[in-house]
Amino acid sequence: MSVAPEIARLAETVVLVSAQPAVPSAPTHDRAEQATAQPALGTLARQLRSLAAAPERWWGLVRFEPDRPVAITVEECAAYRAWLVVLPPGHAGQACDCDVATMIAGEATEGTPASAVLRPGPVRVHGERHGLRGRGTGYSISLHARAHRKSRKE
Repeated sequence: MSVAPEIARLAETVVLVSAQPAVPSAPTHDRAEQATAQPALGTLARQLRSLAAAPERWWGLVRFEPDRPVAITVEECAAYRAWLVVLPPGHAGQACDCDVATMIAGEATEGTPASAVLRPGPVRVHGERHGLRGRGTGYSISLHARAHRKSRKE
C-alpha cells in the first residue's frame, strides 16, 4: 500500500499556509522553567502538523508488523513527545493518551468501529484516553503528540 498521496496532501497543506510571525511569550523569571513549560494545545498541534509534513524525519522509522500495532517515538524533548502508531489491517485497536493526533495514511476510528472515520489531513485534539482502531484493508499510520505533564513541587 502506498502512502505517497497522503504525504503529498500533507505537504501541500503546509505549503499553502503562510508563515505567521513569532509572538513573544510572556516573560518569566526563570529561563529553565520557560524552556520546559508545557506547550499549549495549539502550539502542540502546529508542531505535529509540521512534523507530519516532513516525512524525511520519520518515514525511515516506520515498521509494518502484520500481527500487532507498533508505536515508534519520533521526537522527544523537554516539552513534549511525538510518536507514530502503525496499525495492521483488521487490528482491534490500541489505547492512546495523546493530546493531538493526525492520520498519515489509511483510516482509523476512535472508540468503536461505528465511530467517525479518521482520514489523513486534519489534526484532532484529545483531552482524555481513547482507543484507536484500524479501519479498512490497509495499514493505518498516525502521528501523535503529548505534552510532558509538569509536576508541581510545593
